[in-house]
Amino acid sequence: METILKAESIRRTYSIGKTTLDVLKGVSLEVRIGETVSIMGESGSGKSTLLHVLGGLDTPKEGTVHFKGQSVYGMSSARRARFRAESVGFVFQSFHLLPELDILENVALPAMAMRSAGDAKKRAKDLLEEVGLGSRIGHRPQELSGGEQQRAALARSLMNEPDLVFCDEPTGNLDSKTGDKVLHYLFQLVADRGHTLVLVTHSKDVAERCSRQLFLKDGLLI
Repeated sequence: METILKAESIRRTYSIGKTTLDVLKGVSLEVRIGETVSIMGESGSGKSTLLHVLGGLDTPKEGTVHFKGQSVYGMSSARRARFRAESVGFVFQSFHLLPELDILENVALPAMAMRSAGDAKKRAKDLLEEVGLGSRIGHRPQELSGGEQQRAALARSLMNEPDLVFCDEPTGNLDSKTGDKVLHYLFQLVADRGHTLVLVTHSKDVAERCSRQLFLKDGLLI
């Protein structure tokens, strides 16, 4: 399979006062089109930092990230923002739904600049039905359970038909039964559409649902 994402020698440090913390110490990996890859590690190991670097959200101190052969951090800020909007979908542990919008509007929001409002809302409605929320489209986030909010966040991440889907502890705020339901929809939608998935988790059971498992320890992938 063709490589879609390649990271080489990624280093990311943070300065806290006079202390420098090395979080990523030379991480390299390749992800192929259609793969599902999990990255495990203990809390504070740098999993989320790595995901943010891979997704164009956080600039590394050293190293490169290439998407389909193009350097992500060689792009202008505007081009990188377009890359995130068009080619990447994010699902975070916290749902990040806007409380003043209903679920349909939340899901449609990423596509509003790229499609007509009518087309965006039609696609949002279709995706919400696919994650079992067709009857909840007029509700606001606070009227939904945690699992329902995460399913709405999953639908939102797929609005622009991204090549890559990045999930950061997508079941971290959910009980096991609710989390299993979210994962069912996640893996079903990814498989049906041929998306490439990179998933960060501390759960071995969640990680083993992916076709390949990696472990982040002491700033390196093993």
